[in-house]
Amino acid sequence: MTHDPLLSPSSVAIVGASDDAAKPASRPLRFLRAGGYRGRVYPVARRETVLGERAWPGLEALPERPDHAFILLPADAAVDAVGDCVRLGIPAVTLLTGGFGEAGAEGEAREKRLRAVLAGGGTRILGPNSIGLANLDAGVVLTANAAFAEPNLPRGGLFVASQSGSMIGAIMSRGAAKGLGFAALVSVGAELDLTIGEICARSIDDSAVTGYMLFLETIRGADQLRRFAVAAAAKGKPVVAYKLGRSEAAAELAQSHTGALAGDDDLADAFLRDCGIARVETLEGFLEAPALLGRLAIRPRGARPPAVGVVTTTGGGAAMIVDQLGLRGVTVAAPSGETRARLAASGVGQDGGRILDLTLAGAQYPLMKAALDAMRSAPEYDLVVAVAGSSARFQPEIAVRPVVDAARESGAPLAAFCVPEAPAALAALSEAGVPAFRTPEACADAVAAAFARRPPRMVSATPLPQGAMRSLDEWEAYQVLARAGVPHAPAVVMPLDQRAAAKLPFAWPVAVKALDARLAHKSDVGGVVLGVASPAALAGAAQRIAASVADHRPDIVLERVLVQQMTPALGEALVGYRNDPALGPIVLLAAGGVNTEVLRDRSVRPAPVDRAMAVEMIGEVRAFAMLAGFRGGARGDIAALADVVVAMSRLGDLPGIAIAECEVNPLLIGAEGEGAVAVDAVMRVVEPD
Repeated sequence: MTHDPLLSPSSVAIVGASDDAAKPASRPLRFLRAGGYRGRVYPVARRETVLGERAWPGLEALPERPDHAFILLPADAAVDAVGDCVRLGIPAVTLLTGGFGEAGAEGEAREKRLRAVLAGGGTRILGPNSIGLANLDAGVVLTANAAFAEPNLPRGGLFVASQSGSMIGAIMSRGAAKGLGFAALVSVGAELDLTIGEICARSIDDSAVTGYMLFLETIRGADQLRRFAVAAAAKGKPVVAYKLGRSEAAAELAQSHTGALAGDDDLADAFLRDCGIARVETLEGFLEAPALLGRLAIRPRGARPPAVGVVTTTGGGAAMIVDQLGLRGVTVAAPSGETRARLAASGVGQDGGRILDLTLAGAQYPLMKAALDAMRSAPEYDLVVAVAGSSARFQPEIAVRPVVDAARESGAPLAAFCVPEAPAALAALSEAGVPAFRTPEACADAVAAAFARRPPRMVSATPLPQGAMRSLDEWEAYQVLARAGVPHAPAVVMPLDQRAAAKLPFAWPVAVKALDARLAHKSDVGGVVLGVASPAALAGAAQRIAASVADHRPDIVLERVLVQQMTPALGEALVGYRNDPALGPIVLLAAGGVNTEVLRDRSVRPAPVDRAMAVEMIGEVRAFAMLAGFRGGARGDIAALADVVVAMSRLGDLPGIAIAECEVNPLLIGAEGEGAVAVDAVMRVVEPD
């Protein structure tokens, strides 16, 4: 790794270093020495020596300006020490202590002070609450994490960045047991300054780094993370993420169904996929995915759905893989007619089922090797999984050799799953570079996460301004949507005291709806009457709506109703837009109507999207299969639906208005060529301070 003050400093100051080997504050100095660090180390403490080395009374007393200061002091003293670093021009600081934004009003005040200290200087901070970092190639084991007392730290090509300091040690130890090697491991802490994306990006040009592992509790610095992911993909360096945690900010923002349907975790999932990052669900999958991701490229947009082939010596073991992949929406496909013919020509029999079960005969090298060669050369497969039975434990060299030899040849990527506990076989596979899995869940998790990645793209979004949130009524929302190119069914606004309805500019029957910005869900308060067929019925419906609203919401005196032409449709959709505080704008498409939240049949993307992406989203919502002429039925206007999705995704581009959230539900979809129109809309905007 080239010289970098953060990751590969030439000199380090340890501020608050302890002389007591039993204390965590002694570890950075001990670990640097044990790791063979070749740079200069300056313990800073109120004593003459620390662990037998000369100590210095303060940063200003050092014989040079160090590249990196590791500050081990309590919070208030740590802020003062950061001030010294800024004044002296020290470029990188790791801040171990917490007690900032997460620690209530006192911590928030301390964080504000820290930000003020940093402002205008060139010092960058890792943390607060960072337990440190380790760049194993450079011997920079600059951490208070006890896990790095381990001898023979496992070196390799993986760069680990974790928002949980304690997980660094767990990832290293568990990963080493699975044959993983690490270039660097970084505890990013609270990311007050340097974000996880910026930290990872510092190593992007390092040829020793082959891939990245991210342990996330939430997502901060989304723009920097996306920028890093795009660069990593361009370098062919895969990124896998294991994310947990949920943000309350997103829940507080959402008033609409969109908020319920696309919670923080849904948004994070869509964001990570859109960045080309493989997001796994299990710790085992997290640790075992890197080997697979190194061989399974991100699929281009518009590619056919991926297909997996399974070759096995044990039907039960293969069935577990099929089940787990199926639960995650990944297809295990039977060999095509041409592939079956090639298998037969190689002496491999098959029963035409979804898996190629060689039974015990598959323990013979020639048969397994021939089967793998034929399956890997088949154009229908994007991945082939070899499932080994008992022989993997009792005769590992027999079980592994055909898989290892096949993997050395060209063809579809190859992975392996060992049904029994077979450490020798797994070690041999790992050493040969074959992605190997210990459980069907981890195998399916990693495979599904790999296939779910999309080619990463840069998305520039304008953040919402500071200001008060204001809801628009339905008619106001329609006017904004019209500017964006989203049509609505013909409608007029009618004052409630208008006893006789004027002639409507459209045909009966109509829907009559309460019109007030405070009524986001009008049906809940009896604010909608459908099928109104005459002026007299309209006047009566308006009065009933006013009375019902008064009963449910005594604080609202209804003054107007919206009268809208009822429009026939083949289907209903929900299209939502939200500018998320952490991740920026998103667009959501779901089955529309009153059952939206119950069905949770939806697709989410970071916004904006183009037409191809909109069509892709439509294909992900199961309900819309009915609009494709299902069983001879009429075809819906999918093109018009795609147009609305694209238009909604670009609401953030409208000049003169800052839209925080908008939802059209339902959007009525007509027959092919008849278009799609909004018949209800909720919108919230920010009035800038």
